[in-house]
Amino acid sequence: MDFFFGKQPTVKEQQRQNDRELRKAARDLERDKAALEREEKKLENEIKKMAKEGNNEGCKILAKQLVQMRKQKARIYSANSKISSVQIQNKTMGANIAIAGAMGTTAKTMDSMNKVMNPQQIAKDMEAFRQANAKMDMTDEMIADTLDDIMDESGDEEETEGIVNKVLDEIGIEISGKMAGAPSVARNKLGESTKDADKELMEQLAKLKS
Repeated sequence: MDFFFGKQPTVKEQQRQNDRELRKAARDLERDKAALEREEKKLENEIKKMAKEGNNEGCKILAKQLVQMRKQKARIYSANSKISSVQIQNKTMGANIAIAGAMGTTAKTMDSMNKVMNPQQIAKDMEAFRQANAKMDMTDEMIADTLDDIMDESGDEEETEGIVNKVLDEIGIEISGKMAGAPSVARNKLGESTKDADKELMEQLAKLKS
Protein backbone atom coordinates (compact mmCIF):
# COMPACT_ATOMS: atom_id res chain seq x y z
CA MET A 1 0.00 0.00 0.00
CA ASP A 2 2.86 2.35 0.75
CA PHE A 3 4.11 1.89 -2.81
CA PHE A 4 0.79 3.10 -4.26
CA PHE A 5 0.93 6.24 -2.13
CA GLY A 6 4.43 6.98 -3.39
CA LYS A 7 6.28 5.83 -0.29
CA GLN A 8 9.27 3.67 -1.11
CA PRO A 9 9.35 0.49 1.04
CA THR A 10 12.38 -0.19 3.16
CA VAL A 11 14.76 -3.01 2.34
CA LYS A 12 13.39 -5.14 5.18
CA GLU A 13 9.80 -4.52 4.04
CA GLN A 14 10.74 -5.43 0.46
CA GLN A 15 12.44 -8.60 1.68
CA ARG A 16 9.30 -9.65 3.61
CA GLN A 17 7.17 -8.93 0.56
CA ASN A 18 9.47 -11.04 -1.62
CA ASP A 19 9.28 -13.89 0.88
CA ARG A 20 5.47 -13.78 0.90
CA GLU A 21 5.32 -13.84 -2.90
CA LEU A 22 7.77 -16.74 -3.13
CA ARG A 23 5.79 -18.79 -0.59
CA LYS A 24 2.57 -18.10 -2.53
CA ALA A 25 4.22 -19.17 -5.81
CA ALA A 26 5.46 -22.37 -4.17
CA ARG A 27 1.98 -23.16 -2.84
CA ASP A 28 0.44 -22.56 -6.29
CA LEU A 29 2.98 -24.90 -7.89
CA GLU A 30 2.27 -27.55 -5.26
CA ARG A 31 -1.44 -27.34 -6.09
CA ASP A 32 -0.67 -27.63 -9.80
CA LYS A 33 1.59 -30.61 -9.16
CA ALA A 34 -1.09 -32.35 -7.09
CA ALA A 35 -3.64 -31.76 -9.87
CA LEU A 36 -1.23 -33.16 -12.48
CA GLU A 37 -0.60 -36.24 -10.33
CA ARG A 38 -4.35 -36.88 -10.11
CA GLU A 39 -4.67 -36.51 -13.88
CA GLU A 40 -1.65 -38.75 -14.33
CA LYS A 41 -3.32 -41.51 -12.32
CA LYS A 42 -6.49 -41.16 -14.42
CA LEU A 43 -4.51 -41.40 -17.67
CA GLU A 44 -2.66 -44.46 -16.45
CA ASN A 45 -5.96 -46.15 -15.59
CA GLU A 46 -7.43 -45.16 -18.98
CA ILE A 47 -4.37 -46.51 -20.80
CA LYS A 48 -4.63 -49.83 -18.92
CA LYS A 49 -8.33 -50.04 -19.72
CA MET A 50 -7.80 -49.39 -23.46
CA ALA A 51 -4.95 -51.86 -23.51
CA LYS A 52 -7.26 -54.56 -22.14
CA GLU A 53 -9.83 -53.63 -24.79
CA GLY A 54 -7.15 -53.87 -27.48
CA ASN A 55 -7.48 -50.19 -28.43
CA ASN A 56 -3.86 -49.62 -29.35
CA GLU A 57 -4.46 -46.31 -31.11
CA GLY A 58 -6.22 -44.88 -28.07
CA CYS A 59 -3.37 -46.13 -25.85
CA LYS A 60 -0.83 -44.27 -27.97
CA ILE A 61 -2.77 -41.00 -27.83
CA LEU A 62 -3.18 -41.21 -24.05
CA ALA A 63 0.46 -42.24 -23.64
CA LYS A 64 1.57 -39.06 -25.45
CA GLN A 65 -0.61 -37.01 -23.10
CA LEU A 66 0.90 -38.86 -20.16
CA VAL A 67 4.42 -38.03 -21.37
CA GLN A 68 3.52 -34.34 -21.70
CA MET A 69 1.93 -34.37 -18.25
CA ARG A 70 5.01 -35.93 -16.70
CA LYS A 71 7.23 -33.35 -18.41
CA GLN A 72 5.08 -30.61 -16.95
CA LYS A 73 5.35 -32.20 -13.52
CA ALA A 74 9.15 -32.27 -13.92
CA ARG A 75 9.05 -28.57 -14.76
CA ILE A 76 7.10 -27.95 -11.54
CA TYR A 77 9.73 -29.85 -9.55
CA SER A 78 12.45 -27.73 -11.15
CA ALA A 79 10.52 -24.51 -10.51
CA ASN A 80 9.98 -25.49 -6.88
CA SER A 81 13.71 -26.08 -6.49
CA LYS A 82 14.46 -22.66 -7.96
CA ILE A 83 11.89 -20.99 -5.68
CA SER A 84 13.44 -22.68 -2.64
CA SER A 85 16.86 -21.46 -3.77
CA VAL A 86 15.55 -17.90 -4.23
CA GLN A 87 13.88 -18.04 -0.80
CA ILE A 88 17.21 -18.97 0.78
CA GLN A 89 18.95 -16.18 -1.13
CA ASN A 90 16.26 -13.74 -0.05
CA LYS A 91 16.75 -14.67 3.61
CA THR A 92 20.52 -14.55 3.23
CA MET A 93 20.26 -11.14 1.59
CA GLY A 94 18.05 -9.95 4.46
CA ALA A 95 20.60 -11.18 7.00
CA ASN A 96 23.43 -9.49 5.08
CA ILE A 97 21.46 -6.25 4.90
CA ALA A 98 20.87 -6.42 8.66
CA ILE A 99 24.60 -6.97 9.22
CA ALA A 100 25.45 -4.11 6.87
CA GLY A 101 22.99 -1.86 8.70
CA ALA A 102 24.51 -2.80 12.04
CA MET A 103 27.99 -2.12 10.70
CA GLY A 104 26.83 1.23 9.31
CA THR A 105 25.35 2.19 12.69
CA THR A 106 28.55 1.10 14.41
CA ALA A 107 30.64 3.13 11.98
CA LYS A 108 28.50 6.23 12.60
CA THR A 109 28.79 5.74 16.36
CA MET A 110 32.55 5.37 16.13
CA ASP A 111 32.78 8.43 13.91
CA SER A 112 30.73 10.45 16.40
CA MET A 113 32.95 9.25 19.24
CA ASN A 114 36.07 10.22 17.31
CA LYS A 115 34.63 13.67 16.63
CA VAL A 116 33.81 14.15 20.31
CA MET A 117 37.09 12.74 21.54
CA ASN A 118 39.31 14.40 18.90
CA PRO A 119 42.55 12.51 19.69
CA GLN A 120 44.73 15.31 18.27
CA GLN A 121 43.10 17.89 20.55
CA ILE A 122 43.33 15.56 23.55
CA ALA A 123 47.05 15.03 22.91
CA LYS A 124 47.50 18.79 22.53
CA ASP A 125 45.64 19.48 25.79
CA MET A 126 47.66 16.85 27.64
CA GLU A 127 50.91 18.37 26.40
CA ALA A 128 49.72 21.85 27.41
CA PHE A 129 48.85 20.51 30.88
CA ARG A 130 52.25 18.85 31.17
CA GLN A 131 54.03 22.07 30.26
CA ALA A 132 51.87 24.19 32.61
CA ASN A 133 52.41 21.72 35.44
CA ALA A 134 56.17 21.71 34.88
CA LYS A 135 56.18 25.51 34.77
CA MET A 136 54.19 25.67 38.01
CA ASP A 137 56.58 23.26 39.73
CA MET A 138 59.53 25.32 38.51
CA THR A 139 57.92 28.58 39.68
CA ASP A 140 57.10 27.10 43.09
CA GLU A 141 60.64 25.84 43.45
CA MET A 142 62.08 29.23 42.47
CA ILE A 143 59.85 31.02 44.99
CA ALA A 144 60.82 28.58 47.74
CA ASP A 145 64.52 29.00 46.93
CA THR A 146 64.16 32.79 46.94
CA LEU A 147 62.40 32.75 50.32
CA ASP A 148 65.07 30.45 51.73
CA ASP A 149 67.77 32.82 50.49
CA ILE A 150 66.02 35.78 52.06
CA MET A 151 65.47 34.03 55.37
CA ASP A 152 69.01 32.66 55.47
CA GLU A 153 70.85 35.91 54.69
CA SER A 154 74.13 36.24 56.58
CA GLY A 155 73.93 38.38 59.70
CA ASP A 156 70.27 37.56 60.46
CA GLU A 157 71.17 35.34 63.38
CA GLU A 158 73.55 37.93 64.82
CA GLU A 159 70.97 40.69 64.32
CA THR A 160 68.27 38.65 66.09
CA GLU A 161 70.60 37.86 69.01
CA GLY A 162 71.53 41.55 69.31
CA ILE A 163 67.85 42.56 69.51
CA VAL A 164 67.17 39.96 72.22
CA ASN A 165 70.17 41.09 74.26
CA LYS A 166 69.09 44.74 73.95
CA VAL A 167 65.62 43.93 75.29
CA LEU A 168 67.06 41.97 78.19
CA ASP A 169 69.46 44.82 78.98
CA GLU A 170 66.54 47.26 79.07
CA ILE A 171 64.79 45.23 81.76
CA GLY A 172 68.02 44.75 83.75
CA ILE A 173 68.66 41.07 83.01
CA GLU A 174 72.15 40.08 82.01
CA ILE A 175 72.50 36.65 80.45
CA SER A 176 76.12 36.77 79.35
CA GLY A 177 77.24 35.29 82.62
CA LYS A 178 74.36 32.90 82.88
CA MET A 179 75.40 30.89 79.81
CA ALA A 180 78.59 29.77 81.55
CA GLY A 181 76.49 28.06 84.16
CA ALA A 182 74.12 26.49 81.63
CA PRO A 183 73.12 22.87 82.26
CA SER A 184 75.72 20.33 81.16
CA VAL A 185 74.76 16.76 80.58
CA ALA A 186 78.37 15.69 80.30
CA ARG A 187 79.08 16.88 83.86
CA ASN A 188 75.90 15.19 85.22
CA LYS A 189 74.88 18.52 86.86
CA LEU A 190 71.76 19.17 84.86
CA GLY A 191 69.47 19.50 87.86
CA GLU A 192 71.86 21.62 89.91
CA SER A 193 72.71 24.05 87.11
CA THR A 194 69.03 24.56 86.27
CA LYS A 195 68.15 25.31 89.89
CA ASP A 196 71.02 27.82 90.23
CA ALA A 197 69.99 29.62 87.03
CA ASP A 198 66.35 29.78 88.17
CA LYS A 199 67.42 31.14 91.57
CA GLU A 200 69.50 33.91 90.06
CA LEU A 201 66.72 34.80 87.61
CA MET A 202 64.22 35.10 90.46
CA GLU A 203 66.62 37.38 92.37
CA GLN A 204 66.92 39.65 89.31
CA LEU A 205 63.13 39.84 88.97
CA ALA A 206 62.81 40.64 92.74
CA LYS A 207 65.20 43.56 92.32
CA LEU A 208 63.04 44.91 89.44
CA LYS A 209 59.92 44.88 91.67
CA SER A 210 61.61 46.72 94.59
